Amino acid sequence: MTNSKLESQNLELIPAIIQHAQTNQVLMLGYMNDESLAKTQAEGKVTFYSRSKQRLWTKGETSGNFLNVIDIEEDCDNDTYLIKVLPEGETCHKGTYTCFGEKESLGFLHELQGVIQSRKNNPSEKSYTTELLNKGTKKIAQKVGEEATEVILEAMDGKKDLLIEESSDLLYHFLVLLADQDLKLEDVELKLMERHLKNG
Repeated sequence: MTNSKLESQNLELIPAIIQHAQTNQVLMLGYMNDESLAKTQAEGKVTFYSRSKQRLWTKGETSGNFLNVIDIEEDCDNDTYLIKVLPEGETCHKGTYTCFGEKESLGFLHELQGVIQSRKNNPSEKSYTTELLNKGTKKIAQKVGEEATEVILEAMDGKKDLLIEESSDLLYHFLVLLADQDLKLEDVELKLMERHLKNG
């Protein structure tokens, strides 16, 4: 996070653009003061100054849809923040992914994750995902190990078509394992980003 000139300026409210750290999708616009900025930097979750509530407001404090901070930048005039985040759930209080009504644009793995979670919440007898989840953690973890071995073997043999097939199986079973453990791909992405920012 930057040691912004704005931090030392005694400005009342500063606009903060919230942007998805991976897709660069603009999620919302809020306002911050020195106190909310300090809280955001200290806790790693975006805190605004709410003009309607007239107090500090951490996004997600009631909904659980927090905005996990990846980086904070400022514009060329030092009067606007750009805060890059990984969001937990929908950003808008109306239930949409962004406050501009846009849908999530994270790619197919995240879409597949949603399907797997749906099978977990609403089991179907005809679903392989449901069958796998019902077998429990040990069986799912075993499948991840088996598919990882297949990926290694196909890579060593130089069989690219089969490597793609086995990699697809590995990623699918890995997503099922995350769902079984009540985790999400976003949790893994956040850890990778933290390491990237720390290690460069």
